[in-house]
Amino acid sequence: MNRRSMVGAAAAAIPAAAIATPAVAQAMPEVRWRAASSFPRVFDVLYGTFDRICARVAQLTDGKFRIQPFPAGEIVGGLQVLDAVQAGTIEAGHTAAYYYLGKEPGFAPFTAMCFGLNTRQMTAWFRHGGGNELAAELFREYNIHGITAGDTGAQMGGWFRNEITSVDQLRGLKFRITGLAGQLFTRLGAAPTLIAPADIYPSLERGVIDAAEFVGPHDDERANYVRVARFYYAPGFWEPGARLHFISNQRAYAALPDLYKHALDVACAEADSDMVARYDHLNPQALRRLVAAGAQLRFWPRPILEAAWRANEEMVADIGRQNARFARIMESYNRFRTEQFQWFRIAENSYDNFAFSAAQTVR
Repeated sequence: MNRRSMVGAAAAAIPAAAIATPAVAQAMPEVRWRAASSFPRVFDVLYGTFDRICARVAQLTDGKFRIQPFPAGEIVGGLQVLDAVQAGTIEAGHTAAYYYLGKEPGFAPFTAMCFGLNTRQMTAWFRHGGGNELAAELFREYNIHGITAGDTGAQMGGWFRNEITSVDQLRGLKFRITGLAGQLFTRLGAAPTLIAPADIYPSLERGVIDAAEFVGPHDDERANYVRVARFYYAPGFWEPGARLHFISNQRAYAALPDLYKHALDVACAEADSDMVARYDHLNPQALRRLVAAGAQLRFWPRPILEAAWRANEEMVADIGRQNARFARIMESYNRFRTEQFQWFRIAENSYDNFAFSAAQTVR
């Protein structure tokens, strides 16, 4: 088992004293990093997770290793974090790998795939199914070291000015969406665009776009999307979970003492579980408030889901034929997905399908 897996499995049980005693810490060098988030400060779970990682690293190293966090736009734009870390302009960042699929489509599976692995399944793939090793191979080529650091859980399908009841209504739709899902919606006739989180609301308000997806009720409420687009769709089938990464410049990371690398691993492993726990706590409350504020909750019609499934299968196959690395990553990913889907159908989904329904109907 590699070091990251060992730390990830035991992170919650490791107290600060096990990482560094005051006597050890006093002999360690002081290290100061600057790090940028892809998210504005207003998104308290997304940006807040990054902030907590930095604070936890300082705590675990008795203040010797300090990472100064900056929200999107203060040093670099939200979609330029990888570029800045790669160039060494900053030492680190907190971002989603699929923001950079324009450089290499192989980045996409390390955040989310349409109809792909959910949060728990992604954790298993990264830690035990070869995902971390495949990600490290790609990240090295971009001069970065990556550690998984948070997940949103299954996301919502976004905010629309008008109700969508058929595939035909997707044609020409100007839709803010990320990852390979943009290419998927292109195949369905939409006109997708990638807009940084800070620019989504004004783009919807001015009519630059017709619809936008971001994360889920908690973040969407804070962004006030309900004021400019009423129809709120579920699920975000292109993001059954969205994994974030804490990325470091390779040279800066290599220069760290092992103790500090361990501290980073622990802080990020804690973030992996804490972020989705926060969302699971906050999203139900926010959804109730959004509906009370006028959000019209809708579910994707089955014909749209089926058309999207077929388009996704074709898209993944087409990209794989053009890009050998993507094909190799997806071979691992899809093999793992097949096993996970079979297992979850037996235990998890059979339980969910009865219990979630019974809680509303059986008295």
